[in-house]
Amino acid sequence: MPAIRTENLSKIYNKGKKNQFSAIKEINLSIDEGEFVALIGPSGCGKSTLLNLISTIDSPTEGKIYIYDKEISKMGDDEKAVLRRKIFGFIFQQFNLINSLTVLENVTMPMRFESQNSKKAEEMAKFLIKQVGLEGKENNKISEISGGQMQRVAIARALANNPKIILADEPTGNLDSKSGMQIMEILKNLNKSGITLIIVTHDLNIANTAGRIIKIKDGEVVES
Repeated sequence: MPAIRTENLSKIYNKGKKNQFSAIKEINLSIDEGEFVALIGPSGCGKSTLLNLISTIDSPTEGKIYIYDKEISKMGDDEKAVLRRKIFGFIFQQFNLINSLTVLENVTMPMRFESQNSKKAEEMAKFLIKQVGLEGKENNKISEISGGQMQRVAIARALANNPKIILADEPTGNLDSKSGMQIMEILKNLNKSGITLIIVTHDLNIANTAGRIIKIKDGEVVES
């Protein structure tokens, strides 16, 4: 079963106005469960827009998106919010961590939103922190660790609610090449454990670590 499928997916901003812009144009994709896919293309080509549509952060102008064969356009806002919490894990270029909190507090946060038992949430967070190679850093504030370590925390946080699909938008964009490849090694190992992984990147070296590369240009898939 495909984890993600799109049919004639389009996104038009400012539709009907002079500054109308088609970010995504009739994209048809199928991504199988357990795949590692890289979306690659120049800045502004539509790859991040496509990721936002798949994740339900944004809504398409036309076309359909299926997550495990369930059409998300038929879902209400509450159901989409549950989907984002239960199915997806998100990793961002800017990390999106809370600097005033500790590593442990940042990783436990998604579990607290799900009203998980505090002790169990802390145990799971410590396990995930160890998995990403940050054991011993649990009580460090985010402001006290390096960029590469911040992205490891972000990965641990993305795993907190046991997602089936991880969406990573330029996960190495703010890192040096060594830290970037270390992050990709962690992500590859997660994919080997069965998680579907989709990354957005403009870096061909990063894209080449994926099992499949989908090239996007001017809002269209030109190679997949």
